[in-house]
Amino acid sequence: MRRVVVTGGSVVSSLGIEDEDVLACLKACHNKVVSIPDWQKYKGLRTTLAAPVTAQLRDFSRKELRGMGRVAILALNATETALEKAGLLGSDELKAGRAGIAYGSSAGNVDGLLDFYGLLLNYSSKSVSPTTYIKAMPQTCAANLSVRYGLTGRLITTNTACTSGSMSIGYAYEAIRNGVQDIMIAGGAEELTPADAAVFDSILSASTLNETPEVTPRAYDRNRDGLVVGEGAGTLILEEYEHAIARGARIYAEIAGFATNTDGVHITHPNGVTIARVMRMSLESAGIEAKDIAYINMHGTATVSGDIVETNAVHDVFGPDVPVSTLKNYTGHTLGACGAIEAWSTILMMRDGWFCPNINLKDVDPECAQLDYITGTGRTIDAQYVMSNNFAFGGINTSLIFKRC
Repeated sequence: MRRVVVTGGSVVSSLGIEDEDVLACLKACHNKVVSIPDWQKYKGLRTTLAAPVTAQLRDFSRKELRGMGRVAILALNATETALEKAGLLGSDELKAGRAGIAYGSSAGNVDGLLDFYGLLLNYSSKSVSPTTYIKAMPQTCAANLSVRYGLTGRLITTNTACTSGSMSIGYAYEAIRNGVQDIMIAGGAEELTPADAAVFDSILSASTLNETPEVTPRAYDRNRDGLVVGEGAGTLILEEYEHAIARGARIYAEIAGFATNTDGVHITHPNGVTIARVMRMSLESAGIEAKDIAYINMHGTATVSGDIVETNAVHDVFGPDVPVSTLKNYTGHTLGACGAIEAWSTILMMRDGWFCPNINLKDVDPECAQLDYITGTGRTIDAQYVMSNNFAFGGINTSLIFKRC
C-alpha cells in the first residue's frame, strides 16, 4: 500500500483562520461560545448559545461565489489556504485527473433550502433561481470546490453528520493509498443555523447556560448540561508520499491509519462496542499498538450518553493512562466540520508538542471512565502517533491516526 501524507491544511472556525491564532486561542484556555440575542425570537428554543466564525474571510468576487451559500464559502476559504500551504494553488496537477476531492457537510446552505422549499410552502416559484439548488444540495461543498479548482479526478461527498469531515479524510486517504489518486482535497464544513441548535434542544441535549457562555460546554464534567453548536470548515491536502517528496512539498504529518464502522443498533444513541472496535481497527490499519498512541482528540459532545459511552470505549482499548481532551469545549460542536477542524488542530498540536486541556472540566463525572483528562494549562507531550475520533447520528464511527513527520 502507498503512504499518504498531509501537505497542507487550514481551518476556519471560531478559533480563527491562521494556525498561529488557533494555537494561541487553545493556549489561552477559554472558549469562543457566545449568546446570540437574535435567537430569542424563536419560540420554544431554550438555547441561545453558539460559537460563530468572526474572523474576516477572504475577499472573493460575486461571480466566484455564485452558486455558493455560506457553508461552501467557509469550505472555499479553508481550502484556498490549504492549497497555498501545499504549493498547489493554481497548479495544473489539480486538473490532470490524478487529483480529486472528498468533502462533506451535514446539509447544504439553509437559505438555499428555504428558497427551494418556498415553492411548496408559498405555491410560487418566485424564490427559486438557477443557483438555488446548487447552494442547497448536500454535495454543494464538494461540487463547488471541484469546479473552482478544475478537478477531474474522483469526487466523494460525505454527508454523515458529525463524521462528515473525518470520513472525507479517511476516504481520501484510501483513494490515494489504493492508487486511485495522487492528491486529494479532503474536509468538511458547516454553517451556523438555529435549526441545528433546535435539533439538540428538542432532545434536551443543548446547553441552556445562556447567561454564562464562558463555562459551557463542559464535556465529561458531572455538571455538564449539553452541547453548543458552532460553525466552520477544515481542509487537509493529502498526497502520496513519493509524489510529495518529488515536488519538494512540506509534509505536516502522515496518515498512519483510518477505520470506520456503524453501530447497527440505534440512530442516535452511541454503541460502546463498535466505538471500541473502530479504534482497534484504526490501530490495526496503522500497524501499531494502543500503547503507541500518545494522545487522543476526543469527540467530546458534552452529552451524558455520548461522554459516558465514549470514555468507557476508550478505556476498554487504551486503559486509564492515555491523555485525552476535546476541542468542542472551545469551538462548540461544528457538526459536519468538526472531524476536519479537529484533525488539523490535532496535527498542529502534535507538531507544537503541546496539547490543549479540557477547559471547563472541574469535576469528572464518576460514570465516565478513568482516563488521563488533560486539565490546567495543557500538556507538553513528545508524540509520535495521535488519534482523532468522531461519532455521528446514524451510528457512524471514525478513527484517524496521524504520525509525526
